[in-house]
Amino acid sequence: MVEEHAFPGQGCLKWLHQTHKSRCIGSSPLYLICAFLFLFAHFQMAGAQQLPPAEPPRPIPGSEEPAATLRITTNEVLVPTLVEKKDRGILYGLKQADFILEDNGVPQKIRVQEEMDTMPVALVVAVEQGGVSALEFSKVAKLGPLVDLFLSDQQSQAALMGFDSKPHLLRDYTHSSDDMNDALEHLQPGDGGAAILDTISSAVDLLETQPKEFRRVLLLISEERDHGSKHTRPVQLIQKIGRSNVLVLSVCFSPSRAEFLHDVKDSGEDRTMNMVSTLVMAVKAFKKNVAKEIADESGGEYTTFTGDKRFEQRVVDAAKHVRNRYLITFSPSDPSPGLHTIRVRTTQDYGARIVARANYWFEQKQ
Repeated sequence: MVEEHAFPGQGCLKWLHQTHKSRCIGSSPLYLICAFLFLFAHFQMAGAQQLPPAEPPRPIPGSEEPAATLRITTNEVLVPTLVEKKDRGILYGLKQADFILEDNGVPQKIRVQEEMDTMPVALVVAVEQGGVSALEFSKVAKLGPLVDLFLSDQQSQAALMGFDSKPHLLRDYTHSSDDMNDALEHLQPGDGGAAILDTISSAVDLLETQPKEFRRVLLLISEERDHGSKHTRPVQLIQKIGRSNVLVLSVCFSPSRAEFLHDVKDSGEDRTMNMVSTLVMAVKAFKKNVAKEIADESGGEYTTFTGDKRFEQRVVDAAKHVRNRYLITFSPSDPSPGLHTIRVRTTQDYGARIVARANYWFEQKQ
């Protein structure tokens, strides 16, 4: 026996059928119109029940909706580590026994890849176009040939983002420094904004579209403070950077020399181990100098420039340092959810500067 289901117009059709029997109006206009409306409603509803629900549009790289990020829910945390001597040379030849890594103050069992970082690079260059940044366009226009330093193998590639009050993808991934150079030479001034938080978030999304075996690098060229980000809060970006393997290199204009010297000398001795207070301190630092803080968070570097030669040297150094890092990995002994503070040091004092990510964000599996 077929089960009957009520649907819109069923009562109307029954009435019409009974009326048709008693009054013989089956050919009347009223009957035909009502029958047509009933059949239309019935098939429309049946079609709606059979069609699958429409999928929401997918966000494109650089859009305002963030894409999914890599979440550290398993056991491996990657900590690329730069060891730079006083003469600015790289200290080579260190082994696993030469490093100590602490997670929230607790020494961890680590593994160290003996050869330097040889992974292909996915690079996003993010250049500020808003405010007074147009005064620096002549320096930035010379960046194209320097991009080759990041693209030293056939697999590596780079993309270009510009930003004012919001980020814009100016050139998608390419292996050609000529393509990048052309885009850099034709930068246009933007509005008065400098949405650094939104731009870094979009750049991380763009980098995470690349294969996981690529070293993901963001080269940020901007002032030091955010003006106008509407979609990304500091806490959100701290979590996002902490869940990703993106290395941020910040090359900034117009900050004080004192802050730069402090950044170079910081060895991590004063980092707070309490996860809540560490997060609060990071948020406060974002308000003061987001370019510096985001570099510290990711294990990248923060530098400044004034003249053309200084800018070029900063970019050359950044490219060299990306390729000359020890790859340290460890499985956290304390998988507590939240922000974990990392400190890397050597067992002997070589008088070297050690640069590694300041923290990571741990999330339990759902």
